[in-house]
Amino acid sequence: MTVRFGLLGAGRIGKVHAKAIGSNRGASLVAVADAAPAAARDLATAYEADVRTIDAIEQSTDIDAVVICTPTDTHADLIERFARRGKAIFCEKPIDLDVARVTQCLSVVKQASAKLMVGFNRRFDPHFSALRKAIDDGAIGNVEMISITSRDPGPPPHDYIGRSGGIFRDMTIHDFDMARFLLKEEPLFVSAHASVLVDKTIGELGDFDSASIILETASGRQCLISNSRRATYGYDQRIEVHGSEGMVAAENQRPVSIEIANKDGYTRPPLHDFFMTRYLDAYANEIAAFIEAVTSGKPVSPSGEDGLIALMIADAARESVKSRKTVRLAERAT
Repeated sequence: MTVRFGLLGAGRIGKVHAKAIGSNRGASLVAVADAAPAAARDLATAYEADVRTIDAIEQSTDIDAVVICTPTDTHADLIERFARRGKAIFCEKPIDLDVARVTQCLSVVKQASAKLMVGFNRRFDPHFSALRKAIDDGAIGNVEMISITSRDPGPPPHDYIGRSGGIFRDMTIHDFDMARFLLKEEPLFVSAHASVLVDKTIGELGDFDSASIILETASGRQCLISNSRRATYGYDQRIEVHGSEGMVAAENQRPVSIEIANKDGYTRPPLHDFFMTRYLDAYANEIAAFIEAVTSGKPVSPSGEDGLIALMIADAARESVKSRKTVRLAERAT
């Protein structure tokens, strides 16, 4: 079976997903929709696809699944529409910035028996997947402490800050999902500290650019997350997992992994400049996993519920910063 895709949104991340679909033998890109006609036309032409409206894609009988890469405030409505039409849905995070709206949306998905996968691509990064495999194989014993470093090379445009939902819902939400993926227990306590150290305008817009968060599970497992909107040396993405019998770590990745030694010392090439190159394999792997779930009938992962829990942790982190207290998450049946 070839999964026939409609792509909603032809921007930066839409282009990444189009490439992943186009390079997968089990998929074909049938149609592209975007509010900017030129962007839709250019991307559709590159993959020999049609340009259609979202309404037309919704009604199309030659489309099995959609990838939603539109602005966040459209995600929940689009998920509900395509769930009711019986399409499989891959949606970029988050489903919405409001927990109640996400809960409502997931109820519609459940009633429609639709497949919904949320784009937490880092689970599919080969290096982070290897971390999880080492844990599953018992290489380090029981997980005790995790350290996640996630720092962007620079802050986003100011007009993006206001609609992003804040650093915890926009940036750290990936790290919250990764923490759950590696802890293998649900975080119960959230303690967060955040500051404005990079760009004072970000603070004036009501957000932060530097944050440290500690998550703790009921058994006492801990995860420390370090975020910054500024890393002058490149896109900083590292994880270390400490266990009862050892440690496993994923180092920063570079486009070229070499080391030069001469009279000036040891030097290595710079890091990846941002997520589009650092996580290129992860994007391809997650689309491949989605296609496999659609064709096999198996459950998708990460699910809508995973997206909801990550958002709840993000809200708890924001609350912790405001109250300067540790926030206890509501325990959920998973």
